[in-house]
Amino acid sequence: MRAKLTTLSARNFEPADQAYEIVDTELKGFLMRVQPTGLKTFYYSYRNSDGRRKRIKIGPLGPSLTLAQARDKATSMAGKVADGTDVQADKVEGRQRAKETLKGTLGRFLEEQYQPWALANHKSGQNTINIVKASFPDLLTLPMSQIQLKRMERWRTEKMQQDRKATYVNRCVNALRGVITKAVEWEVLEEHPLKRLKNLKVDEGRKARYLSSDEEFRMLAALKERDDELKKARTRGNEHRAERGYPLLPDISHLAYADRMTPMVTLSLKTGMRRGEQFDLMWSEVDLINNVITVNGATAKSSKTRHIPLSPSAREVLGKWRGQCGLNEARVFPADDGGRLDNVKSSWTTILKKAGITQFRWHDMRHDFASKLVMRGVPLNTVRELCGHASLNTTLRYAHLAPDHKADAVALIG
Repeated sequence: MRAKLTTLSARNFEPADQAYEIVDTELKGFLMRVQPTGLKTFYYSYRNSDGRRKRIKIGPLGPSLTLAQARDKATSMAGKVADGTDVQADKVEGRQRAKETLKGTLGRFLEEQYQPWALANHKSGQNTINIVKASFPDLLTLPMSQIQLKRMERWRTEKMQQDRKATYVNRCVNALRGVITKAVEWEVLEEHPLKRLKNLKVDEGRKARYLSSDEEFRMLAALKERDDELKKARTRGNEHRAERGYPLLPDISHLAYADRMTPMVTLSLKTGMRRGEQFDLMWSEVDLINNVITVNGATAKSSKTRHIPLSPSAREVLGKWRGQCGLNEARVFPADDGGRLDNVKSSWTTILKKAGITQFRWHDMRHDFASKLVMRGVPLNTVRELCGHASLNTTLRYAHLAPDHKADAVALIG
């Protein structure tokens, strides 16, 4: 049977006495097989380079696989076939390699099987690997079949007794869960040993940390004071060098900023950019004429490109910073060696101490940006777009800051 597979039609196809197939008319090779039991399974059918007809199982229709997801996977397979890849043979070969690897331990599986795939397919792949290795060192020497639910429940209990936050515990467990999920998908494990393990409950309505007016004033003052101190220190250092005949370091007394920290902090407060997005930001993505920054999807956490207008203060700071950077500099905030910056912890700690601000992380500047937009009446969906949140649920944590929205709602019922 040939028909266009849609969410509605896929759900409405009824089982018959014998299994039958519906071949999609929109994507060549994409089909759904309906068993007499009612099970509906998606496949992708193709011809390899030898002209032999093959098919590869995508998975059964259900909560974990929608029609749209199955179609996306089939489309990806079609692209590989067009490039000359025999996807079925590739899957069998990969499965066999994974099985051989799993004769060893979780550590070997991570290094030899999961890591190459994760680094090629996920921006956070290395982070996941690091979390698993740091959080579960005792599991690395165990076969994955021995990672059981009871063991993980005991690990969680120990961490909670150590006063670790539920968000931290969930993050660690979910990293391990993701690794095991790939083993199940590659059919090297028959079932997921942690499938019944639910995340610890987290208060999603917790208060977002943002700066008060006084704290923001102290932050900006601390940045100015720090710039002045660094410039004076450079001048004193050069005087010392001159007296001893040493080569002088570049004079920074006439520059707007002593280093990258004031522009970076200002940009964080006024655009809500993530720290990693700033580390990856290129001057080609900064439009000082139209006052907009483009966060490239290739470096964004959500993998989606977004455009952030520059406020007057952010435009002024970036303009001055551009003026003192070399015109041949590609990165907006390069490391001292010209490469990608990866750490500002020491400087950030010094700034917070100088400003007298406590319990405020770098990422909280992003919360500050979102919170103050909401408090000024900006619609939540606009805040979501500016921050690059993948889901509106993430933005809803700031909803309580909207001016009088709850009072107005209750007033409607008199």
